Parts: sequence; structure tokens; C-alpha cells
Amino acid sequence: MKTFWISAIALLLAVTVTQASKKEKVEFKNDESGKKVEVYLSGKLFTAYIYPDNMEKQSLYPIMSASGKFITRGFPMNPRPFERVDHPHHVGLWFNFGDVNGLDFWNNSYAIKAADKPKYGTIKFRKIVSENPAKGTLVTNADWVDVKDNVLLNEEATYIFGGDGRTRTIERITKLTAKQLVTFTENKEGLIGLRLDRTFEEPATKPEKFLDAKGIETEVPVMNNDGVNGVYRNAEGVKGGDVWSKRSPWVALRGVKDGEAMTIAILDNKANPNYPAWSHARGYGLFATNNLGGRVFDKNAAEVKIVLKPGESITFKHKIVIGGELSDATLNNLSTNFK
Repeated sequence: MKTFWISAIALLLAVTVTQASKKEKVEFKNDESGKKVEVYLSGKLFTAYIYPDNMEKQSLYPIMSASGKFITRGFPMNPRPFERVDHPHHVGLWFNFGDVNGLDFWNNSYAIKAADKPKYGTIKFRKIVSENPAKGTLVTNADWVDVKDNVLLNEEATYIFGGDGRTRTIERITKLTAKQLVTFTENKEGLIGLRLDRTFEEPATKPEKFLDAKGIETEVPVMNNDGVNGVYRNAEGVKGGDVWSKRSPWVALRGVKDGEAMTIAILDNKANPNYPAWSHARGYGLFATNNLGGRVFDKNAAEVKIVLKPGESITFKHKIVIGGELSDATLNNLSTNFK
């Protein structure tokens, strides 16, 4: 009898592990009137690629954990109680940059005055190129334009969505092709960013002020810290706010939301320019990785300046991992195998 129960328990554990590690089925649901493509894993909403006309870029919003919890901030799309309402350009998961031919694509939003719009760039959605649920891929096309709709860059973004019941992943491959002479000048505002739910912020004890690339000051006030417990770390063992400006192949953020321990990580790819990237992770909820920061983050770094002639391209590849307790060893393994 004892042998029977040991065998039964072993079988149950094996089935549980198999179910948890089984690749989840990906489904796409197009909503052209709502200007979005919803992404489902095993029938549960994971995220949506949104391209509303009143937004200056496209993003993945919202993003959910495997257990169905929001990891992204609600504001400005669907504000939730007690969350910050700063930086309205921080929406879900996005990709852009603060200095392309002198234009700021990162900080553009409805909050920018019309008189100042010529200083900013907009990413305009063009089309959904393809969907492949079997491979979990969604390919989109957009143009980076100035205020007069002159095209600087064409963007082809390939998203690869995956999950195993406990962990979910998003790979974004971004190919930018110049339509005119284009210069990327080192800037802290970039490159792939997440704006996270209040849980994942670091507890704040005093008001904080931050400057964007144009020198515009934003004050982030002290708020109620109940349930706020985010802690950053990187592959080199740096923790907390000290990860900002440091180069690392991955940066992770751990927090406990509604009793569930969760880890969110951004992985840089070895083929990216200036690997490993600089971290642009802030305690107030911005989690970004920047391959084009250069001396803005480290005065001893080499200058970052990338020039593309018309027809030339540059490609970036990043991976977002959303799981439970992800150890350094697990993240190192994921980073090593991120081809």
C-alpha cells in the first residue's frame, strides 16, 4: 500500500509539472473598430496590441500575468484607484527613442502643447502584416514621422508571444529602415519600456522630480505605500534604484501582488548594438532598457551615435519574461539561450 501511494503521488507531481510546463495555445482576436489585436494564451487574455488614432505610438496594453493579474499601470487608458498619473506617454509596453534627428519620440503624448509638437515625433500605425497563432507571432508595420508627416523610419515589429501556464514571455524584434538620412544621438529616453502596476514600484518616502530629454521637470509626489514592494536587481547583483544607468544583460523586478510573488524581467540580446544595454529603470514604475544611452548614463562610456542612410536598417531584439520566483540562475539561463 505504501508503495502504491508513493507511486500515485509521484505520478500526480509528474502530471502537474507537465501541465505547468506545457506550451500554451496562442490566439489572436482582431478588433478593427477598437483598433487592437487581443492576444490570448489558453483562452485567457494576455495582452493586446493597440493602435488608437489618439495615441502617439502603438503599445501592448494591458499585460496580464498567467494568474490574470494586471502587471501594467491603468493610466492613462483605464485609470485605477491610487495609482500615479504622471508621464502620460508611459502606456503598457512600447518601443521608441528620445533623439532621432533631434526629435523626441519618447515623451510625445496628448499632454504636449500644439506649439511644441514640432519638437516631437509620432509613430503612425500602417498595418497588421501577419498573424501566426501556431508560432505565436504578430507582425506589424508603422512609420516614424515628424509633425508634417515626413517619414524618417519605417518600423517592422515582430512580436513572439509564449507561455507555459506559469511563465509568460514577449519577444519584440524591431527592424527600423531609414527613409531619409537618420541620426540616433545618445539619450536616456529609450528604448523599450514598461510602465508597471503600483505594486511593482519602490516605496517612496519623499517627492521626487525627474527631467526628460528636453529638460522639462516632472514631480512625482509621495503616495500611500500600502502593497508597494518592488525591488530591482540585475545580473551583476546590483539591487534597488542602483540598477539605473548600469549595463547588464538582464534586469529583473520582483514584487508580491495579492499574495502572489511575481518577477518581471527585461532581457537584452547579444546581437543588439551596444550590448549589454543600460538600464533606465525607475522606482516610480518605469522599467526600461536602453541600448542607445551611452554617456548620458556613464560619462566614461563611448559615444553612441548611429547614422542610417536611406534604405539602411538597424534591428533590436528584446525579451520580456513574467513569472513567479525567478532566480538569478534561471534568468542567466534564459539570457544565455536568448538567440
